Amino acid sequence: MPGFLCREGMQVRRSMFTLAAAATAVLPAVAVAQEERPAYVRALAAGYKAGFLCSNLFNGGLSEAQTEADDLRGTYENLSPLLAGLPAQVDRERRMVSVTYDPVMPPRVAVWRPLLGCAQLPIGATAEAVTTLPRINAKAPDLDASAWPMGDRGAIGRASGDPRALAGTIAGAFDRRSYGQGSETTAVLVVQNGRIVAERYRPDLDMHSSQRTWSVGKSLAASVIGAAVQQRLIDVDAPAPVPEWKAVGDPRGRITTDQLLRMASGLNSDHAGNRTDALYFGGVGVAHQAAGWPLVAPPGTAFRYANNDTVLTIRGLQHALGDGERSLRFPFEALLWKVGMTRTVPETDWRGHFVMSSQVWTTARDLARLGLLHLNDGLWNGERVLPAGWRDYVRRHGPAQPASGYGYGASWWTFQQGSGLPTDAIVARGNRGQYLVVVPSRQLVVVRRGFDGNGMAFDLDAFTRDLLAALG
Repeated sequence: MPGFLCREGMQVRRSMFTLAAAATAVLPAVAVAQEERPAYVRALAAGYKAGFLCSNLFNGGLSEAQTEADDLRGTYENLSPLLAGLPAQVDRERRMVSVTYDPVMPPRVAVWRPLLGCAQLPIGATAEAVTTLPRINAKAPDLDASAWPMGDRGAIGRASGDPRALAGTIAGAFDRRSYGQGSETTAVLVVQNGRIVAERYRPDLDMHSSQRTWSVGKSLAASVIGAAVQQRLIDVDAPAPVPEWKAVGDPRGRITTDQLLRMASGLNSDHAGNRTDALYFGGVGVAHQAAGWPLVAPPGTAFRYANNDTVLTIRGLQHALGDGERSLRFPFEALLWKVGMTRTVPETDWRGHFVMSSQVWTTARDLARLGLLHLNDGLWNGERVLPAGWRDYVRRHGPAQPASGYGYGASWWTFQQGSGLPTDAIVARGNRGQYLVVVPSRQLVVVRRGFDGNGMAFDLDAFTRDLLAALG
């Protein structure tokens, strides 16, 4: 993508070679301590550390200490033991992070760009690859002083119901025991009748602090698709415009965007679940990692939760838009900035393909805005951003459903039957306790952010029930 090349390529290369040399100089002791770990696993751990440091520092303005305490602890069992021992170097001037993991391989590198956040270079890439990273020439509008929900002015309202019960429920979300032993809540925000009626953050964070969405990003990706449907740029019932499937005779060419949104593509994946390490931490691009899997079931007949299906929906949309600057600007101009989500950063791979299955950084207030858009069935200040009926479309269950009891629509979840929770609710759910709940019948939006570790789970069902009871 020559139109998006970094303008300071020579300076960046010199900086990166300096980082690589310095990091390699300290590696032997680390290599001895971790020599029993396969090189690929160490490379993934280094990519994990580089990516999270880069995104937290330069997307969210968080510190290295916060990143070490939160995102680099309580994570994947095969990577977590390695993270502390891998040396990281931060180049704040160039907004790059380099993590060394092997004496003969280049460090893993993540580089930040405005709006598009951090992209990881592939394993083995040298500093020259920095100049190929896509960039766009745009700036987010400054809406902070605008009236809520576009901005922050006048956001606070008064809750109905029992204020003491509401305060107690919010406090319980932070006490690490009421809704899950050891759970770690960082933010709770409740919107009732269009106004924020409860909002609390961990002391070191605030309303503009950004965290990774993890799989809440899947629901955002579905919303981007909805904006494209509204503009008649894509048909969800037509074969997904994934270019890698267009060869004559390729059976995957029949998979529709709707089937991808419903995790019903029929494709195999590296894990039946939510692990795509090569894409997330290895620097492998979307087109190579996600598009190459074969069918194991007829499309539309089997549920298999996989990041690949989500990234392929956006891969298809970007291709339909021309795979250029227009495709990179689309999420911002068609959705995010229209509803005031100016602090939301959807990141790309190093080739410029969005990884919206997980790699989105956003704030609690921006997630609340996304919830309000769906609460209002796609209308925002009189403008139709999503198609009429899109809220019902994403809630409607596909023919293939998960075994957990929770329902799955078009990249949004529904509560379990018999849970006692409203049946019209839709839920976005992400790793480590990221939740967005939209309850149209109660004019309610709930956001919960966290850093829950392995084996720790926040009881969203109980929390939502208690909130509904407190709000009357």
